[in-house]
Amino acid sequence: MRVFGWMTDNRREFWLRREQEQGSVVFAGDSLTAGWTSLKKDFPSVPTANRGIGGDVSRGLLFRFEQDVLELHPKAIVLLIGTNDLSAQQRPADTLSNIAAMVSMARQRNAGVPIVLCTLPPRAHAQAPVEPARLAELNAGIKAMAAPERGVAVVDLFDAFTGRDGSIEFRYLAPDRLHLSAEGYARWGSVLAPVLAMLQTG
Repeated sequence: MRVFGWMTDNRREFWLRREQEQGSVVFAGDSLTAGWTSLKKDFPSVPTANRGIGGDVSRGLLFRFEQDVLELHPKAIVLLIGTNDLSAQQRPADTLSNIAAMVSMARQRNAGVPIVLCTLPPRAHAQAPVEPARLAELNAGIKAMAAPERGVAVVDLFDAFTGRDGSIEFRYLAPDRLHLSAEGYARWGSVLAPVLAMLQTG
């Protein structure tokens, strides 16, 4: 498991904010989540906590899930993880196992906490290519975890970031074609908000 210096720094910051962010909607993941710096503005009616760390993988998030996410007693959990797993050539089955373990941990801590799993958005970074079949396998596995009766929903970011013909809507991606643009975060928010509202009132 990779551990970089900035990850330790991020987790120290998370620890310092833990009291003020109790009971938040917690967003957990890698740089795609960490880059959503406008969370509080985009979701003004609910407290939010961003627990994304650049470079993280599903195993790393699983390792820190208890302290960084569950100890906040989250109002809801939004999870997007796995793009770095694909870059590291990890098997989709292993990533899915780690995601399932996090869902199980959350359920054991609080059976009623709403959970939103997000599929991975498309990417077209020349230095970080991804095999389409592996991305499709991982996203299919994430979608299969949906269990509305247990408060587990899926937001399909891959579908939200592609056109009707299946081509990537590049306006949603940053210039590196790996991370998200401001328009990409707005798009994520637009498809997430109604799902989150439904789970919290259901």
